Formats: sequence, structure tokens, C-alpha cells
Amino acid sequence: MKLNSKKLIGITAVAVLTFSVFSFSCNKAISNDMGSGQTVFADESPAVTLPKEGLAVTEALQSTFRSISDTVLPAVVEIDITEKVKATNPMDQLPFFFFGQPQNQDSEPQEYEQDGLGSGVIVRHTGKNVYVLTNNHVAGSADSISVKLSDGREFDAELVGADERIDIALIKFETDDDNITVAKMGDSDNVKTGDICLAMGTPLGYFASVTQGIVSATGRSGSGIGSISDFIQTDAAINKGNSGGPLINIYGEVIGINTWIASESGGSNGLGFSIPINNVKDSIDDFITDGKISYGWMGVSLVSVTDDYLKELNASDKNGALVSQIFLGSPAAEYGMQAGDYIIALNDKKVKSVDALVRDVGSLRAGESASFTVIRGGKEITLDIKIGNRDDAVVNDSSKLWPGFVAVPLSDDVRSKIKVDDKIKGIVVSNVQEKSPAASLRLQSGDVITAVNDKKIKNLSEFFNALDTADNDYIWFDVYTNGNTVKTQKFSLK
Repeated sequence: MKLNSKKLIGITAVAVLTFSVFSFSCNKAISNDMGSGQTVFADESPAVTLPKEGLAVTEALQSTFRSISDTVLPAVVEIDITEKVKATNPMDQLPFFFFGQPQNQDSEPQEYEQDGLGSGVIVRHTGKNVYVLTNNHVAGSADSISVKLSDGREFDAELVGADERIDIALIKFETDDDNITVAKMGDSDNVKTGDICLAMGTPLGYFASVTQGIVSATGRSGSGIGSISDFIQTDAAINKGNSGGPLINIYGEVIGINTWIASESGGSNGLGFSIPINNVKDSIDDFITDGKISYGWMGVSLVSVTDDYLKELNASDKNGALVSQIFLGSPAAEYGMQAGDYIIALNDKKVKSVDALVRDVGSLRAGESASFTVIRGGKEITLDIKIGNRDDAVVNDSSKLWPGFVAVPLSDDVRSKIKVDDKIKGIVVSNVQEKSPAASLRLQSGDVITAVNDKKIKNLSEFFNALDTADNDYIWFDVYTNGNTVKTQKFSLK
């Protein structure tokens, strides 16, 4: 429908007149409400007046954060990966039930490509090769990898090496650009609770993000991802996609690699955890040289123990790690260590925890000698052991793991659980390893060993002393089980 131009002009004039009257009425109303005052509009004056001294401190802190971000962000990259996975239906990969369609339980698993995203930090530039440190769970099993720099450039990358035990990986890409920014490594041993820190990465796909917080704690463990690292805990917001990105101190140095969060929802709850950078510095060279990390190995199984253990081992009030089992023929066995030794120091450095000792031994090189202080029979002794090279095939072969189970004190609580009266003395068998000597002797968890080589034992100390592999060619046990005592076969230690 068309309108006559004169009518259109008339309508417009009426509209303008109406708006003017309305505007005038509003202004008049405002004047009436405010008395004789004038209408107040927003201006550019400060919202609050701050003391000059306080404002200077705040501005200095803001300037520091800006400087750190400007300096370090060019070394932070986004990592995009594609990984082949198997599923019965491609919709299974979605985080929700797609359109209510039921899954076909009878379908054969098929291979699909799944995309993933994480973060990394540039740690070395040699020739055309640029090396990026990230997590193993980000890039360790990727079929294709690409990295995006802070200036938007993208490069195809390849995996140099990855390690599941510590959850780190190293990837590289090539460029002729000589001005690639390389992050500076800090000293994570100097990190203290309360230190200011910044987390950088690509959380939830938001590239080159920076969050700020403090170090909430150090020496944390227990990620559920199998890493042997201790962790720096921070309340700087870390979300999915931050994995592999750096944790930065106020000097612009990398002090950690962001790895996991503690969250029921999957979002940040202020509980983020980073691998201390000192745990992985040497691994960069290992990856570049050998494509893997070379761990030192002495051939023992270590466990942390309760006060009941320490009391029976005559090692109360001592931090350390118990050698619960030992590999026959290993460096530890060859140089005199025994199952039951309680390690309290390595090269005069006190043992803080089992994980810390595992890391410290792993950092030693094959052929290097190390001094271990242990408590045996209530006495401290020193053992010098030449470290070997960790071989997964040997480590996973329990046929040489002696005795092949974890010995447990026969406490009142344990007695009640396995229903053994006070007349029975000895130690309790637990955690029997498949294909181990204990398995070949048909020992079962809950059995009570009352004698070793026909010699009665009453506690852990006596049991481990009787297991001395240096003084025996064969060992056998008296075992109380199901109300009866039986003798096992003899096991050859040679």
C-alpha cells in the first residue's frame, strides 16, 4: 500500500510534535521532582577517590600483569589435535544424548576421528625447529597436531616424545622466523604458598587467556591420571583447554605446566594443579635426544605406611618409604637392599614421601651411584647402589618381584576382619601379585604367615629379617589359613 507524500509529511510532523511535547513533559517532571536542581548526566570523573599512595600501588600491580602478559603470551600456543577413537556410533562422542536416538548395542565398534584442544608453551628454538611443551593427555596419542601462535599463524606439528608417568609431551613445528618468543624457565623449588601467579592458555576455546591468583599449596598429589608428579595448587582459574599451558610467576617465568582441576562440574572451582617445571626440565633434552624419558631404576616396590607399620619396624617418627618388595637380580638386590628396608634419605636428602623418592630415583642416570639411608631392624645403615635404567618390560614382570605380596601387621583391627584369635602370631598377606613367587606358592590375601624357614615370627621386623635373600638359597612359609597351618613349597632365590 502506497502513502500520499503530503500525508506522510503530515504524519511525520505530528510525530515530531508529539515527541517534543513528551520530552518537555519529562524534563518538567524531572525539574519538579528535583526542585530547582538541574538534571545530572554521567561524566568522566573517577567513580571513587583513591589515596594517591594506594592508587600508585594498584597501578603498579596492573602494569606488572600487563607486562607479564605482553612478554609471555607470544610463547603460549593453542594446540589442536585429531585422534582416532573407536565407538559403536559417532554420536557416542557427543556429551549428551543426541535427539533422543537410542544407541545400537549390537553395532560393531568403528573408528572415528575426534578433535581435541589444549595449550602449550614454547620452550626451545633450535634452527628451524620450535619445541612446545604440553601434557601427554593433550598430544601424546594424537594422529595429527597443529599449533596456533598468539599472532594467529598456524603450523603443522609433530610429536617428539611423550611420557604417561609424568603426563608431559613435547611437540615441534618448523619456521624460518628467527623472532619466535621462547618462554623463560623459573625455579619451581622456590615457589611458596601465597605467591602470586598467572595461568595462561586456551580455556574452553578462548585463545590466549590469562587468569590470576595465588599458589594455594605445593607438593600436592592424587590426580587420578597416573602422574608421579607432585603438583602446585593454585586458585588461578583453570578450565578445560588450559591443559599444557604455563603457570607463570611475577617475574614472567614458567613455574609449572597446568595439568588438571578438581571439579565435580568440570568447570573451575579454584582448584587447579600444575606440574612443577623443575620436574620436567631435563625431560626436554631426553625427548629431543631419545624421543623418551630415561628413568633411573633400582628395582623395588615402595609403599607409604601407617603408624602400625612404623612401630613394628622400630621406625616411629620417621618420614620415609617402605621397600615392600624387591626385584630379584635388580641393582637394589645386588647391592644389598632388602624387602622391609625403610628408606629415610637419598644422598643425604630426607625422604618426604613415596612419590618424591620415586621422582628422585627416576631423575638419576643409569650407572650413577646413589647413597640410601635405611632403617633395618631398628638401626640405620647406608647402602651405595649403582642405578640401572628403567625398562617397562622388566618392571611389569612380577615373576621376579619378591616376595610378591605386601606384608601387613596383624593388628587388633586386622584380626577382627580376618577372624583370627590372639593365639596366632605373624603377619598378614595382602595384594598378591599375579605370576609372582607368592602366587606360585599359592598364597592368598588374608593368609597369616607364622614362620619363615621353620623359624617362628611374631611381627614385621622378624618377618623381613627372615626374608634375607643374602643368607638363604630357598625360602618357605608356614601359613595359617582357614583354621589350619600348612607349609608351602620351597622357593629358589637363585
